[in-house]
Amino acid sequence: MTKPRRTTPRPHAAGMSSAITLLELAARTVPIPTPPQPIVIADYGAGTAHNSMQPINAAIAAVRGRTRPEHSVLVTHTDIADNDFSTMFRTLEEDPQSYRLRDPATFSSAIGRSFYSQILPSNSVHLGWSAWAVARLSKAPTPVADHVVAAYSNDERVRAAYARQAAHDWHEFIAFRGRELYPGGRLVVLTTATDDEGDLGYRPLFRAVVGALTELIAGGVVTPDEATRMSLPIAGRRAVDFTAPFAPSGRFERLEIQHVELIDAEDRIYSAYRSDKDANAFGTRWADFLWFTAFADLGSAIVGPPERVSLFYERLHAGIAARLSAEPEQMRIPIAAVVLEKRRPNR
Repeated sequence: MTKPRRTTPRPHAAGMSSAITLLELAARTVPIPTPPQPIVIADYGAGTAHNSMQPINAAIAAVRGRTRPEHSVLVTHTDIADNDFSTMFRTLEEDPQSYRLRDPATFSSAIGRSFYSQILPSNSVHLGWSAWAVARLSKAPTPVADHVVAAYSNDERVRAAYARQAAHDWHEFIAFRGRELYPGGRLVVLTTATDDEGDLGYRPLFRAVVGALTELIAGGVVTPDEATRMSLPIAGRRAVDFTAPFAPSGRFERLEIQHVELIDAEDRIYSAYRSDKDANAFGTRWADFLWFTAFADLGSAIVGPPERVSLFYERLHAGIAARLSAEPEQMRIPIAAVVLEKRRPNR
């Protein structure tokens, strides 16, 4: 399988900053166990852990303001079983920003299971963090034949099926976190949002994807059947979708919502374009971002030898970059930050 490009664009960095502030606040309020019990921080949907360095460092620093330096912190990174855990552990050991290199009393572990089930012991997690991972559904409920994203399909049944799956997955995700969190523990979630009209954002990017795929079909790089099977198992959620499991009591699995905020994050790739006027760099950066986040899902529909997948990746990347470079346009990036707290006894 062709690997992602070396650079990992970070168009969500502005949204990350505000979510990290919420994480730091949570770290200053969660219960601290008595040594030798470690303080447990869970990173749900860690990927290679590259994007976890800044938030986890911030969380540890906030916790360290309340503990002795020798009090152990255990950071558990979780992701699905076929995640690249080898790269994850290399990142933890070699990245100059790694908390492992900054705090000798902090230790790492990993779990290769879906967080749509219980993956950590009950009442064991003091602080949880999840960035972008819950936008990815546990499964694609149905093909999206006329697009690559269900939110922009013209088929109402497809959009409804993805909305039901998103509701089910959010219910499962928070239900099991409610079991895992220690009483008084908190979980901060940063993820993709939609407005009340169902706008997921990224419209110019997805137009470029659909246009590039149409060209690849005409050029024989992919077949129409393969293109029809190419869809991304992602969904955004509205504010009401995040709060739905808590109605009407305001509690669910002993969890309470402390904070829900939906904003449009800054498109930093477009901001760079406004500064440097480099249209080719604008298109390439967004194509690189999609290569890293979505090409594997699209490429899974390709039938045949690995060389076909490699060719598909290269041509799709070039097609997306060319379209976006021809007409640079700012992306709307709707995001949501949610903070959940597990109710303490007698509350």
